[in-house]
Amino acid sequence: MIKLIVDDKEIKTEAGNSLLQACLENGIFIPNLCFIKTRQHPHASCRLCFVEIDGLDRPVTACTEKVREGLVVKTDTPTVRRLQRTAFKLLMSGHPCEAKVCPVKGSCQLIRIAKHLKVGLNPKPLEYIDREVEEEVDLTFFTYYPYRCVLCGKCVYVCREKNGHNLLTFAQRGFDTVIGFFGSAEPVDLPCHGCLACATICPTGALIPKPELIKEAKMNP
Repeated sequence: MIKLIVDDKEIKTEAGNSLLQACLENGIFIPNLCFIKTRQHPHASCRLCFVEIDGLDRPVTACTEKVREGLVVKTDTPTVRRLQRTAFKLLMSGHPCEAKVCPVKGSCQLIRIAKHLKVGLNPKPLEYIDREVEEEVDLTFFTYYPYRCVLCGKCVYVCREKNGHNLLTFAQRGFDTVIGFFGSAEPVDLPCHGCLACATICPTGALIPKPELIKEAKMNP
């Protein structure tokens, strides 16, 4: 086991773990949206998991940093919070959010992160970005809501890892990037039947499985 100090508290974790995983498994929350502990090469796209490490001259992303014996880490410095809040506001500029009417607010990571960072869910002083995307898209087995999507890539990853297929992928470019589905016109042979992996891992409820898929999953747990 590796011992390290995080926010003046000693924690232990397995060698080879990322710093983010070590903190989360020891009850120390660091904002994150794209992290999956089984991913060999962290995506590091959300830019929310910054920390400061003694001996380094600038903050680093905790998901890309491997634990080392004696590491001394700070997760709540003014510099770390400034970076996290800036990244969060930029993210929210393309993600209109009304928590009071959000159908997935009980499980939405954006709400949890906003509370943790003590910021609102609006992008002020940034303005909302007018994205040229549809409000609702039919993806055969799911209903996809592009404005809820933060493009973390978790659904793309778990689809490939669990089923060995690239049924989900990124489509379009820039601020208009969305998740696309490469299913056939006859979906009967697709591995999606009974599988809710992509919808389950989505941190914002952007992928909602259709009732028939939920029924299949309950019948074949």
